[in-house]
Amino acid sequence: MKQLSGLDAAFLSLETHNSTGHVGGLCVLDPSESPRMLDLAALTTLVGERVPLIPLLHQRLTYVPLGLDQPYWIDDENFDIEYHVREISLPTPGSDAQLTEQVSRLHARPLDRRRPLWEAYLISGLAGGRLAVYTKMHHAAIDGVSGAELMTILLDLTPEGRLLTLPSTFPAEPKPSRRTMLTRAAVSMASRPLQAARIAGDLGRSLPLVGSYLTPYVGAILGREHDDGEVIASAVGLAPKTPFNREITPHRRFAFRSVDLDEAKAVKNVFGMSVNDVVMAMSAGALRQWLIDHDALPAVPLVSMIPVSVRDEGSRSTLGNKVSAMLASLPTHLDDPVARLTAVHRATKIAKAQQAAIPPGLIENVTDFAPPALVARAARVAFAMGLPHRIPPFNLVISNVPGPNVDVYLGGAKMVANYPLSVVMDGQGLNITVSSSGGRLHFGLLGCRELVPDIDVIAGYLVTELDVLLRTAKQYAEPSRLSERGEFGDKIVEAE
Repeated sequence: MKQLSGLDAAFLSLETHNSTGHVGGLCVLDPSESPRMLDLAALTTLVGERVPLIPLLHQRLTYVPLGLDQPYWIDDENFDIEYHVREISLPTPGSDAQLTEQVSRLHARPLDRRRPLWEAYLISGLAGGRLAVYTKMHHAAIDGVSGAELMTILLDLTPEGRLLTLPSTFPAEPKPSRRTMLTRAAVSMASRPLQAARIAGDLGRSLPLVGSYLTPYVGAILGREHDDGEVIASAVGLAPKTPFNREITPHRRFAFRSVDLDEAKAVKNVFGMSVNDVVMAMSAGALRQWLIDHDALPAVPLVSMIPVSVRDEGSRSTLGNKVSAMLASLPTHLDDPVARLTAVHRATKIAKAQQAAIPPGLIENVTDFAPPALVARAARVAFAMGLPHRIPPFNLVISNVPGPNVDVYLGGAKMVANYPLSVVMDGQGLNITVSSSGGRLHFGLLGCRELVPDIDVIAGYLVTELDVLLRTAKQYAEPSRLSERGEFGDKIVEAE
């Protein structure tokens, strides 16, 4: 039995009639050189063998009476692996469009909270004899980093796999009694005065930073939005209105693309940036073009939320959420791709410095402090009032999750791509998440079906933007242009 942290439980509270709280991944496989067939029986056996390595896979939620404390993960006495591992087949030869349509529908369906909060689907019928495995698991159980580590348990370094000596069955621990959970809740509540003092101290040290984040939203509530047109590209302001920052529906659209990691590195090497800066610049360029297509380009930058892992050595290889976040301007208002790249670099540099000023564990301590019943009620009130989409704190989430840098195999089939799927909610109807593996960057885009019906167009623009940046980087790398690079930064300041 393991208790959820406040941050874990918060992801349960975010689920509504039109939004789900799970994250997922689409693993595309090449079985052409596999020593054995990967079918439903083989995948079920594989996952079943690894379940003892990941206790959360056979655990379900149980709630503390009256919502006085965080829920617990407990063993599911009726655990049925065949319920969780399923299969579907596309009409041969299945296209990428058919694949994304099926995954969109699967990802839109909520998980059953009476069972362990995960599902896996073997998808056959893809063109070229490929297979795919779509998995989803609730965000209350994993974040991006722990999700990637979970995948390493399911994947192998050779097609032959590995020999495990773990037992295939395990006795379920008995469900805790109401008295046990209420006793623990009483102990937790007794410690809250000390916890409140600690949180107050951390908040006091962070007050200037928190105030800088809240000022634009307070102004918006009071009707004092800026209208002078003066924007500092690296400073986070109020998130402008876009077509995807509205109330969402329960329906989803999914799109994916892959690009060479070496091409992104070539751009970052020429301009002295990071790969993440290149990813952000690609996103800014793609969204700019899509917003222009829809005659909806704001005159000010978008605001992106970037998840940040705060795992230390002691929390590595554990599930659950150890994550913070930083807000950074996304310079969609700039028409020059190199200017966007430079502005992104500055914005993320400032955002990292601000995020580093937040005391470690502050977000986790705050979420642990509030009783779940109060958090759930506050979430319901906020969604009922429409606050997430009336005054969205940011326009979209852009996340970068590292993956394995070596060839890996699932059930003997080689993984050729792993596209992540994340969460959308009211006010943020578009999410861009990228995972790296096999020398490629794999972009997974998820959106509300009605707000971003042409999400595949954005995915295509990501590739186009990298091509533009790569061509520009090659020009700046020419010997005749090297002398200009010393004045490069000043030129971009003028462009902004």
